[in-house]
Amino acid sequence: MSETSDAPEAPGAAGPPAPPAHPGVGRTVGRMVLALALGVALGALGTATHRTLWHGLPVGLLVALALTASTALLCRAWAGLGTLAAAAVGWLVAVQVLSMQGPGGDVLVTHPAESIPSAWAGIAWTYGGVLLFGVVAFLPGRWFARR
Repeated sequence: MSETSDAPEAPGAAGPPAPPAHPGVGRTVGRMVLALALGVALGALGTATHRTLWHGLPVGLLVALALTASTALLCRAWAGLGTLAAAAVGWLVAVQVLSMQGPGGDVLVTHPAESIPSAWAGIAWTYGGVLLFGVVAFLPGRWFARR
């Protein structure tokens, strides 16, 4: 005969834990706003530093593109394609706004037509970042699935 007790169970000893609740709309919007801000910050940082050379090597461009790829992966893994798209929009807006000619005629992103030796870095930065966001968007969803 098994012995049963009519005493109430301890508050923390109730069965297996409940599965995590689906994030609400407010949490999703909050994540998208944060991803947008991260994209803007990274686009501005990369635009300001992509032409940095160290002993003739394009270290600034490589670091900026590596940070862009890691941001894209982070946002996709964090909350899916919505946050990835928000980060991409923020990145693209920041890069395009900062690529325009300033009031004094200065530009942060040069073009090959301007015959500046580092003009190729501007093309690599603008198109490379867009390409990285696109590649991360088409990675298999199972790579980002929670187990």
